[in-house]
Amino acid sequence: MTGLDRPRRLRRTPAMRRLVAETTLEPRHLVLPMFVADGLAEPREISSMPGVFQHSMDSLRKAAVEAASAGVGGLMLFGVPRPEDKDAVGSQASAPEGILNRGLRALAQEVGGDTVVMADTCLDEFTDHGHCGVLAADGAVDNDVTLDRYVEMALAQAATGAELLGTSGMMDGQVGAIRAGLDAAGYTDTGILAYAAKYASAFYGPFREAVGSSLKGDRRTYQQDPANRRESLRELELDLAEGADIVMVKPAMSYLDILRDVADHSTVPVAAYQISGEYSMITAAAERGWIDRRGAIEESLLGIRRAGADFVLTYWATEAAHWLS
Repeated sequence: MTGLDRPRRLRRTPAMRRLVAETTLEPRHLVLPMFVADGLAEPREISSMPGVFQHSMDSLRKAAVEAASAGVGGLMLFGVPRPEDKDAVGSQASAPEGILNRGLRALAQEVGGDTVVMADTCLDEFTDHGHCGVLAADGAVDNDVTLDRYVEMALAQAATGAELLGTSGMMDGQVGAIRAGLDAAGYTDTGILAYAAKYASAFYGPFREAVGSSLKGDRRTYQQDPANRRESLRELELDLAEGADIVMVKPAMSYLDILRDVADHSTVPVAAYQISGEYSMITAAAERGWIDRRGAIEESLLGIRRAGADFVLTYWATEAAHWLS
């Protein structure tokens, strides 16, 4: 045969495939979400996320050093307070000696400069009702009162040395309020990682165990409806106008169309979060021998990168970074 197109010529060998690969995956593209829990002497495995732990302060430092040594691009820290320390306004979120702020200081001291220290700037782990903000008398989340708490939380986190603040609460105006608060206090170099498109997903289930969530009900009045696509671009435009330094899509694997839309329209770097349910599904299938574990992990991360993510938050960050390096 003559004149036949033969794309397979560029797939013949591993070296050829590597030469023409359109998407790359490197340790710097990976960010490790971490949990630090108050009162732990030893790390505690999360039953619905095998291989992921609530850390003690000592094990947090050790895991952070391992991740940084592997070349992981960043660490996103979540705090898990003791149940008795939760209250209606999430006071421990902004307390300088609250578990999250202590953990952030430890990370900044241990690996600051070697990897990027990121903070979860949301109240849900710290409220006794489990919502991401302060409740009004009718039980709804009060958007504007919540913004005041976010600013207080952001200032406490900036003081720890956190370099990027992850605005995950999906309150209207949160990026602008936090940016104004940081600038007024002199933290002009502290960046904002805006959760621009965060959907009310069924795949968050294991995360609720990871942070000891007190939530009853759901967050559908403030997180996005999974049925909506155009809405994500509206949220993106608002966050960019308010001063976001990086924007994020969450979840990742069921929202690759949203990620592509955001990446096509964003003027700043784009992240995506491979969330707990996505981690647990692959882990459970691999444990049963139904899929190849490493192959599925690498393919899932490549897919998120291919859809437009400049970096990916994933619980496999350290392990995958070891493979890649």
